[in-house]
Amino acid sequence: MTAHFLRGAALAALLTTPALAQQTDLTIALQLEPPHLDPTSAAAGAIDSVLYANVFEGLTRFMSDGSVVAGLAESWDISEDGTTYTFTLRDGVTFHDGTTMDAEDVKFSLDRARAEDSANAQKALFEGIEEVTVLDPTTVEVQLSAPDGNFLFNMAWGDAVIVAPESIEGIKQTPIGTGPFTFEEWVQGDRIELARNPDYWGDAPALEGATFKFISDPTAAFAAMMAQDIDAFAGFPAPENLPQFEADPRFQVLVGSTEGETILAMNNKQPPFDNLLVRQAVSHAIDRQTIIDGAMFGLGTPIGTHFAPHNPDYVDLTGQSAHDVETARALLAEAGFADGFTTTLKLPPPSYARRGGEIIAAQLRAVGIETEITNLEWAQWLEEVFRGKDFGLTIVSHTEPFDIGIYARPDYYFQYDNPEFQDLMSTLGETSDPAARSDLIAQAQKMIADDYVNGYLFQLAFPTVADARIEGLWQNAPTQATDLTGVRWSE
Repeated sequence: MTAHFLRGAALAALLTTPALAQQTDLTIALQLEPPHLDPTSAAAGAIDSVLYANVFEGLTRFMSDGSVVAGLAESWDISEDGTTYTFTLRDGVTFHDGTTMDAEDVKFSLDRARAEDSANAQKALFEGIEEVTVLDPTTVEVQLSAPDGNFLFNMAWGDAVIVAPESIEGIKQTPIGTGPFTFEEWVQGDRIELARNPDYWGDAPALEGATFKFISDPTAAFAAMMAQDIDAFAGFPAPENLPQFEADPRFQVLVGSTEGETILAMNNKQPPFDNLLVRQAVSHAIDRQTIIDGAMFGLGTPIGTHFAPHNPDYVDLTGQSAHDVETARALLAEAGFADGFTTTLKLPPPSYARRGGEIIAAQLRAVGIETEITNLEWAQWLEEVFRGKDFGLTIVSHTEPFDIGIYARPDYYFQYDNPEFQDLMSTLGETSDPAARSDLIAQAQKMIADDYVNGYLFQLAFPTVADARIEGLWQNAPTQATDLTGVRWSE
């Protein structure tokens, strides 16, 4: 009787005790903090890492597999000659401040991006736009000066998100978009907090809130993850620690690919890098695998041009700039630098740059090139190197998708000016036939490899460490983003 009573009491207790509530918030860490919060006026991918698809949306958007799908544009029609795109916008979409998102906002965003005084880091994406016309509140027509097979792809970039004139003044500190999460707070040097948007036009995300923590130091990243002070770390900066997480059932490790061509960029207009022989010598001085092993603990794929190896149109040109110390020395002597020279090597914060920079400095020293290393914070790097072009060498990973077109911009930070390449990219933009496009893309890869524009190092891998119960994180990074729209805790 007593035993039966105890069993009954226990059952009653179980029935009356509330189940543990499923977790509905997430703390996710990134290595780089954004310099500000306007993705349409800065080159820093760290802005997209927080805001892309979460706070801001474009006419189209990238999915985790790199495909381009409808975003704020529900559908579109393309004219027979390929120069007119008529977008039908989703009805009932509002910005986070309650104002309506309509065709006027699309016109404002595209006109602002392509304006003469535009601060958009990817202004070239919008150069082909001749006119943007509002047909009615949910219909906008974009007239191009020539057919552009990449136009819908271009509109998926973070630089092409739709913003409103009413909130543009304060966008760098208070971003107001149309996405599934609203911006709540930015404690600079520490975190950015987002909350679920109750008025979102699409499917509501499972998460009620998300906190992005910024942890730049690899050792601190490891400690925070091990202590479970954070739930996930996207782009984990200490690959040497991944085996420990893989062996721990509390965690999952996702290692994906990125669009990040990691390069030793050379200032093509600054002597001596205006000399092809010198650039060729630098390229032969580099031992890619040693850099991958030393800086990335084996994570990364060697590249010989500015193109992602997972792309079907990739051409393997690594053999063209194989590691060869004697060839590098001979090229330097031929260029008039038999005794070598000294240059600057300015490094942004990511560990691939800081760790890789020390290894590359030693490899260059072996052929007679001395480097003066300067470690820069991200904002400094953007100011000095990207905008100011005040550098000899730098290391950076270009995480934008299919961005070989940057070599057609003479004023881009590495200052490569080749009219033949510019013509080639113009032809590519006007070509829609897949076979012809593949041929042109192969030519483009070969041309910049032949010109040794930069030292091509490796395709950046993307390791994410997360609590084993989290579902829906992107494994690959087809664009720099931490898309939380499909993330949830398993029950």
